[in-house]
Amino acid sequence: MPIRWYGTGDSNDPLYRHFSRIVNLTIHAMSFAAVNSGLWFFQKINHPWSHLNWFTEVWLGALLVHLFIVISLRPTTSQPPQESNE
Repeated sequence: MPIRWYGTGDSNDPLYRHFSRIVNLTIHAMSFAAVNSGLWFFQKINHPWSHLNWFTEVWLGALLVHLFIVISLRPTTSQPPQESNE
């Protein structure tokens, strides 16, 4: 089931920006998993890369920093936007 945004696409909306950060984090995590699993697979079939441990650790560190940024920038209030009936 695809992710779907049901609100307005206003980039000034804090909830929309938070949702965008979560989607970017998800793409970052999927890229990490896909690339690293492929590299470790090829290393196991006798294509050694001596710096693969460092590469994985640095990328995992960047992923964790990205996660902490997303958590720290989440909106504090989750009130639905008020509609004005004129």
